[in-house]
Amino acid sequence: MIEALEELQERADAEIRAARTEEALLAVRTKYLGRKGQLTAILRNIGSAPPEERQTVGKRSNEIKEGLSFRIERAIEAIAASEKEEKLRKETIDVTLPGRAARYGRLHPVTSVRQEICDIFGRLGFSVVEGPEVETDRYNFEALNIPQDHPARDMQDTFYIEDAVVLRTHTSPVQVRTMERVRPPIRILSPGRVYRPDSDVSHTPMFHQVEGLMVDKGITFGDLKGVLTYFVHEIFGAGIALKFRPSFFPFTEPSAEVDIQCVICRGAGCRVCSQTGWLEILGSGMVDPAVFLNVGYDPEEVTGFAFGLGIERIAMLKYGINDIRQFFENDGRFLEQF
Repeated sequence: MIEALEELQERADAEIRAARTEEALLAVRTKYLGRKGQLTAILRNIGSAPPEERQTVGKRSNEIKEGLSFRIERAIEAIAASEKEEKLRKETIDVTLPGRAARYGRLHPVTSVRQEICDIFGRLGFSVVEGPEVETDRYNFEALNIPQDHPARDMQDTFYIEDAVVLRTHTSPVQVRTMERVRPPIRILSPGRVYRPDSDVSHTPMFHQVEGLMVDKGITFGDLKGVLTYFVHEIFGAGIALKFRPSFFPFTEPSAEVDIQCVICRGAGCRVCSQTGWLEILGSGMVDPAVFLNVGYDPEEVTGFAFGLGIERIAMLKYGINDIRQFFENDGRFLEQF
């Protein structure tokens, strides 16, 4: 039995030396030291050994068992250390390599144009005022001279939350709220998101507007023309011609739409301007006296003008974009151009 134990140790040591993975070493442990292992089988047969050899066989068996267990544990630790070292070697950072530059974000084109518009009117003394996007029917329609049965409501399809609560269809309610709170003179700009149930290449259910209001004694249509002419030349260039075309808005009288020379063909006529050479960019007019009465102003004492424009519309003309939906698709290839 002693000879069998020595042979078993030699085989086990050889397999320990040959093992290259933790799994292989665990298999060796099970093969020789497990409940059904070869050393366990020898120990179970000690009773068949001559009485004078049993003590020697038992002692030698325990020595071999302890020795194999020790060498297997050390081999497992060595493999783990080797694997850790190899992993660290592969993950070594070469500090002499050039760093990877961080990608800088860019302003969204709508945000950029909004800031530019606010800066231009800011130079004329307009201050920015904001208001809620969920509005009451009174502020969105009634106070702006658009009663329940007014046909102008058809011009602005509306998202209704409740019977008298809507998602605002324009930023004009901000002007009403300001006039209720502040006495003239007033010179404000109200940019923000507005909502209408419409979607195609030139319309989206949510878009951005900027509306302006100026109220004081002696304000004339000439002041309106001067302010908007300055704006057009600042945003599109001094060489762009513009004209005021009579129009209708329920909260201004008289009203006018502003057309500019097509920025694509410079007035020669193209697909963008439908061969007319002109593009409509905003609506404007003198504040209707009925609106003044709704906010407690005396239309005999003060006059004023208002105007409104779509920021996406200006951005599309400024950058030559032909589909408004591109502003909202979050395509990095598109946004990185600006």
